[in-house]
Amino acid sequence: MVDLTEEERAAITVTMKRIALLMDEIGWGTSLADLSEAQVRSLIGEAVEGFREAMSDIAKANPLEVPF
Repeated sequence: MVDLTEEERAAITVTMKRIALLMDEIGWGTSLADLSEAQVRSLIGEAVEGFREAMSDIAKANPLEVPF
């Protein structure tokens, strides 16, 4: 397991909330094997975009931090 930064943990929490909204639409009782390709793509896209946006928001909130 990779050691996550505090920012990454916060971004994951935000991302989980976004994925939960999509799972509400799909149905929590739906097995992963029963998801359509479009549903899997939507879940992956929501995870990637949610994490990216959350990390961007965190970076904007801490403008003095040098990213290297």
